[in-house]
Amino acid sequence: MTRSELHMGKQKSKFMLMSIVLLGFFAAVFTALYFYSQSLINIEAPKKELGEKIIIQLPSGKSVFTYENLVVKEEGKLFYKGERNTLDLTGGTIVYEEWE
Repeated sequence: MTRSELHMGKQKSKFMLMSIVLLGFFAAVFTALYFYSQSLINIEAPKKELGEKIIIQLPSGKSVFTYENLVVKEEGKLFYKGERNTLDLTGGTIVYEEWE
């Protein structure tokens, strides 16, 4: 093998090494930019206005702690209408108090 052939072989190995390093660098930059852009995106649910905090005293002596906008009066009856269920609170008295 002549010197020129040896020299050409070394240049190819340097070129391959540099291309792998550059490819890795660009992949790291794109990955970092992707995660950075994902951290900037915030999707928040709209806040619901539930009204004042109230306590409903039931005739049995038990109490129901809820918000004013979740209690509905229909046809003379008092109902709690939540996200997943509806409770009949007829006969209960509403007391406006702060609770935690």
